[in-house]
Amino acid sequence: MTTVEEPRSGCPINLSLEVLGDKWSLLIIRDMMFGNRRHFRALLTRSEEGIASNILADRLRRLTELGMITSEPDPGHKQRMLLSLTEPAIQLVPVLAHLGAWGRRHLPVTRELAIRAELLERGGPELWADFMDELRELHLGIKRAPGTPSVLDGLTAAFLAESARADS
Repeated sequence: MTTVEEPRSGCPINLSLEVLGDKWSLLIIRDMMFGNRRHFRALLTRSEEGIASNILADRLRRLTELGMITSEPDPGHKQRMLLSLTEPAIQLVPVLAHLGAWGRRHLPVTRELAIRAELLERGGPELWADFMDELRELHLGIKRAPGTPSVLDGLTAAFLAESARADS
């Protein structure tokens, strides 16, 4: 069983890296956030980076212990657990938007995997706030105003369109 260790220091950057600084934790949160992957199997089989099942299980356990995700029986399938982001994880949207923008500018990204970062950068804080509200509805059950457009659907449609272009 994973246990949360004493922090090296009280520095906010150090503490944040102790939660999110390993190779997989932010990618799991990314996949839950942008891919709406909420089951172990979806996280395992649909990650572009190919996480091993034992690593995934360990990181999910650690992220749960740290209060970044929750896990409960899936009401639609008794043998599966439904994973949900918590408020602290949802508040990482601006951080991931900035990381994606930095990566697009300085690293050799692929167009289809960079399109969501581009749209988040262009949309700025207003889009991030709308996306966080949508994630709160999906993961925490906090209702948004009726008729509010889905940021996730827009990001997914852009990704699928770029993927189709790349395949043709």
